[in-house]
Amino acid sequence: MIRVAGVTKRFAGPAGEIVALREAALDVTEGQFVCLIGASGCGKSTLLRIVAGFEAPSEGAVTVGGRAVEGPGPDRGMVFQDYGLFPWLSVRGNIGFGPAARGRPRAEVVETVDRYLDIVGLRRFADAFPHQLSGGMKQRVAIARVLANDARVVLMDEPFGALDAMTRERLQDELLELWQRTGLTVLFVTHSIEEAIFLADRVVVMSPGPPAMMPDAKTGGRIVADIPVLLDRPRDVSSPPFNELRRALGSMLHSHHGKVSA
Repeated sequence: MIRVAGVTKRFAGPAGEIVALREAALDVTEGQFVCLIGASGCGKSTLLRIVAGFEAPSEGAVTVGGRAVEGPGPDRGMVFQDYGLFPWLSVRGNIGFGPAARGRPRAEVVETVDRYLDIVGLRRFADAFPHQLSGGMKQRVAIARVLANDARVVLMDEPFGALDAMTRERLQDELLELWQRTGLTVLFVTHSIEEAIFLADRVVVMSPGPPAMMPDAKTGGRIVADIPVLLDRPRDVSSPPFNELRRALGSMLHSHHGKVSA
């Protein structure tokens, strides 16, 4: 479903060229849940934005569903940490914005919105505005808006990072339930090792630069490991296998100068 082939991204900086991402290669099959994890500056969000079509690669190519990514498209939906909702639209208006903008008949838009209001449990808040919602509710609306636009690939950039621990845990469970029910392909950026192991089929580890034993290596964020999570669902964060994997990923990240939350 997603293929990233030799992607490098360069930016012009005040002190010269900045390489944000170097020679990234990643394949994600349809229906997989993949987490990208690494320290700040390792290129996680840059890679996500390239897959979304918000940024163009300096080198390499990205395809989604076999089609080259040349810009944003309704097949890919992006969910941000700051929700990105339209404050002047109600919950119903936010969810229905995409289908309406694409010219869908009004009856179809209403049916689509009602379906996703039920899926994310916000039917009672359909006429509320974003400023009247909690952070968890806003994130549910953001997810529903993406799904209502017929996205088959959901790209999530630390979507639960600003939420309190209890809300975060509840939304993690709800996201997994939604993913299992819909068969979506999810690429999810997080700083949390625990969140990555709890959610993902695979954890892709990224590093912001060369490790200490390779001081002359080329700089730029890169993928350093792709780890399958072979734990049964639902996952118990207190179980020995879970914590063994958490320790292994933590050791790997720290060996590449990464500092992330456990």
